[in-house]
Amino acid sequence: MNIGKILEYMMANTRTLKRVAYAVLALTVVIDFFIERHHHVFFWDDIPGFSAVYGFISCVLIVVISKALGHFWLERSEEYYND
Repeated sequence: MNIGKILEYMMANTRTLKRVAYAVLALTVVIDFFIERHHHVFFWDDIPGFSAVYGFISCVLIVVISKALGHFWLERSEEYYND
């Protein structure tokens, strides 16, 4: 099975795509427990999985805040150009 068929199947089945994405996220956190830290500057550099969780939460916050700004600041009513 080639990669195109796999991607086509996953795009057609969003449930499968979400499961794969969650599995990759979980694998990233699990792998972080086994990586040895050689150079750490801040105390949170020693917390396993912190970077993955911090990045995920930051990404979700960027999307939520952007959608809120777009809704309350940029969005116009349907009759805006008809007046």
